[in-house]
Amino acid sequence: MKRLDWSTLDAAARREALARPRRRTEVRVTDTVREIMDDVRTRGGAAVTEWSLKLDGSAPRRLILTPDRVAAARDALRPADTRSIRMAAENIRIFHEATRPEDTPDVEIIPGVRSRLVWRPLRSAGLYVPGGSAPLFSSLLMQAIPAAVAGVGRRVTVTPPPASGEPHPAMIFAAAEAGLDELWLIGGAQAIAALTYGAELDEGVIAPCDKLFGPGNAWVAEAKKQAAALPGGPAVDMPAGPSELLVIADRDADPEIAAADLLSQAEHDADAQVILVSESRANIDAILADVDRQLETLPRADIARASLAEGRAIRVRDVAEACEVANLYAPEHLALQTVDADRLVSRISAAGAVFVGAFAAETLGDYAAGPSHVLPTDGAARTMGGVTTASFMTTMSVQVVTEAGAAALAPVAARLARLEGLEAHARAADLRTGA
Repeated sequence: MKRLDWSTLDAAARREALARPRRRTEVRVTDTVREIMDDVRTRGGAAVTEWSLKLDGSAPRRLILTPDRVAAARDALRPADTRSIRMAAENIRIFHEATRPEDTPDVEIIPGVRSRLVWRPLRSAGLYVPGGSAPLFSSLLMQAIPAAVAGVGRRVTVTPPPASGEPHPAMIFAAAEAGLDELWLIGGAQAIAALTYGAELDEGVIAPCDKLFGPGNAWVAEAKKQAAALPGGPAVDMPAGPSELLVIADRDADPEIAAADLLSQAEHDADAQVILVSESRANIDAILADVDRQLETLPRADIARASLAEGRAIRVRDVAEACEVANLYAPEHLALQTVDADRLVSRISAAGAVFVGAFAAETLGDYAAGPSHVLPTDGAARTMGGVTTASFMTTMSVQVVTEAGAAALAPVAARLARLEGLEAHARAADLRTGA
């Protein structure tokens, strides 16, 4: 990790210190994704199949979650594994049911004019579940369960095919726990293109989806960005690219815990980014030394080392300045490992998820604490939050006006319409009063 002293950096150097890895925005990523999207738009399922064979070595497959297939997956897992998946699923369900938005009461604006907001579920949602080198069944739970709680009519789930050709039993079992009927084994930009345009494949049809969800690598994040830019294209949840973690550690923070948290994100992906911010040079030294020590026994050490090359260890003046740095970076995950962690939350304005205190491991949030771990990356936390039940819903305003209400409000509306030069608007208001 690169060491920096915040007080010595000018504005440009500070921006560079908090820049995301350049690989995320390479021209070749943008151009290749555009080629894939255009090809699928033109040739449909044939293009999806060809790109899948080229990039993943496997044609798209549809897995129907029959009772026998689910039972086989359950039997292939240890009882403790299935209990843990069920507990995580239940915790996610509890949180999202408790936070599901409700229709508002009527608000009487003036006598005879009542308005309210009502919530409605999306008709369809495309859920991208990262896979490949690791079976991220947790991302399936974190999307499919909130979508079910919201009442989404059609949940289409895609995930990259594993090298073995068969999905991990935990992925199948988690899909069943989330109430899914099927999984599609398709990954990368071609999967996003299939969800965007629809695709007729050998094993079935994927219909276009109204909104796309899910984290992914730089290719997936770029594909979602291009899909959202299409005229009439799908909405997307947020920029949810390679993982990020910023740890604020004061001089009393446990170096072993801080190092473990940094590595928990670094092992995700070579494009993941981890940042350590502390006022204590001694504790920065101790944490980075522990990172090196723990790396030696990590199975995914090579991936973690590649990620750490894009990491930063930033020394600041005090904890208040550490919070300023965190807000500038707007991390996907923010860990507060300080003696006054609870009080620091009020200073944080931009983070996807905040983990307060030494016991709040980011890993707990990744798997089982309840809120979805699908969170904004690349600084998007400045303006948006992570996936919630509301992400899978829309709001409508409903306005009810009586004759008396129209008599009171229509003259005001008509006058304002004429001020804007919109006579037809004004006349439509006038007709409500007999004017």
